[in-house]
Amino acid sequence: MKPLVALLVLANAAMAHDIGSQVTWSREISRLTARHCVSCHRQGGSAFSLETFEQARSRAKEIAKAVLERRMPPFGAVKGFSDLRDDRSLTQEQIEMVVLWVQGGAPQGDPSLAWKTPLKIAAPAEPRTGAEWSGAQLRADRTFVAIRPKTIGSDSVRIVAQRPDGSIEPLIWLYRYDPKFPRTYYFRKPLRLPAGTKIIASEPGATVALLEPAR
Repeated sequence: MKPLVALLVLANAAMAHDIGSQVTWSREISRLTARHCVSCHRQGGSAFSLETFEQARSRAKEIAKAVLERRMPPFGAVKGFSDLRDDRSLTQEQIEMVVLWVQGGAPQGDPSLAWKTPLKIAAPAEPRTGAEWSGAQLRADRTFVAIRPKTIGSDSVRIVAQRPDGSIEPLIWLYRYDPKFPRTYYFRKPLRLPAGTKIIASEPGATVALLEPAR
């Protein structure tokens, strides 16, 4: 390797390490995990805990791999296809921040800056479950607040509502949905659909449950 090329490679490596070392658990990562991870990754939760620096650092490389592959945090629905809330998946900038933290050696930083407020996990009111729909037609006007996957046999399934006037209302586009992490997807606003609306899945046999407001 020529001296100049070798010097540039070393400089870039040093720069990457310097940038990564500026991201710390206390200042950035603890806040990110509080908002996006510890609803499941906590003591008594459904997955290993990421509530402390020691817990996260021991799994740092595993965390980086999971977020780069967009397996974690699991959401399973394509952003922007429909108006869903409670999306805990990470933005590209947040993914890069996690990777930089791991590449920088997963430093703790100043412990006094770490996120300390316990996360309050508020469960939404359980909606009343409607029937399973796949190519079905509504016989009356209905209002729905959420949608829940039931039978999803493909890696990518789009569910839409076709109103009697022919207009299409996107409901959900499931992509890399993992049935091991079942969830209910809540619409940002209640969705009113008229009688005669058809619920259509892009894959034959795919079914979802549309959920009505709790009473």
